[in-house]
Parts: sequence; C-alpha cells; structure tokens
Amino acid sequence: VQLQAYGGGLVQAGGSLRLSCAASGRTFNSYDMGWFRQAPGKEREFVAAISRSGITTNYADSVKGRFTISRDYAKNMVYLQMNSLKPEETAVYYCAADQHVGVRTSAKEYEYWGQGTLVTVSS
Repeated sequence: VQLQAYGGGLVQAGGSLRLSCAASGRTFNSYDMGWFRQAPGKEREFVAAISRSGITTNYADSVKGRFTISRDYAKNMVYLQMNSLKPEETAVYYCAADQHVGVRTSAKEYEYWGQGTLVTVSS
C-alpha cells in the first residue's frame, strides 16, 4: 500500500486542522492505520490509530478529547481531525499502515509510511 498525507499548514494555537491520508491499492481494509508525528530533534511519537474495521480507535493521552481519527473505505482515506491545537504539537505528521491487528502504538510495528505533512502551530 502507498500512502500520501496532506492537509498540514500554519494554524494559531487553539485552532483546528484536518489531515488526510490517501491510500492506494485495493487492500485498504486489510490494514490498521495510524498517525504519528515528529518534532525537530525528537523521536517519532504515536498520535492515533484506527482498526481495519473502523470500530476500534486508540489515542495518545496527550490528544484524547481533541483529536479524532476516522477512515472512509469508499475513498481509501484516513483522516485526523485536530482541535485545540497547541504550539508544542508543531511537527511533521505521518500516516502509516500496519498489516497486523491491534491498533498498535509503536512506530516500528507499522510497515508502510507516507511522506509526512508539516503542521505548525503558532502561539
């Protein structure tokens, strides 16, 4: 599967942004999907994941209640709605696909990655 993330940009603190991830191929529903982010000088960290069925989601504690992950099977898309953004959430955001079950949170478990989209939150 090939992934392409987009939708990043500049937003003020407290604002909202929706990231999109387009997945190619006919096996989109065979993957759990995740979003990760990486700030300059920091390790890549888990943000959210959604199961291949769309029923189960998993969020980092830092984004619970503010971010929502969803997927559209007809369009082979995964979304990350981000509300109440904070300056410390400035990072490159990546979407990823995991062929194993479990809505996992470790980046090393995900086999396929998009190129990333930059989100900048100004204070």
